[in-house]
Amino acid sequence: MAVPKKKVSKSRRNMRRSHDALKAGAHVECPNCGELKRPHHLCSACGHYDGREVVATAKPA
Repeated sequence: MAVPKKKVSKSRRNMRRSHDALKAGAHVECPNCGELKRPHHLCSACGHYDGREVVATAKPA
């Protein structure tokens, strides 16, 4: 049966887990409306991508 010969110290255990943290999602500001959006995706608020309207969105009256 595989059993560790020595106790793994807190330092060694935590160093092994140093890459497991969640990374913050990348967001940029939409140049058209100013809402946050994912890079290289169209804006869900205004429907613009790369300076032009790709999806028509319902505008409030």
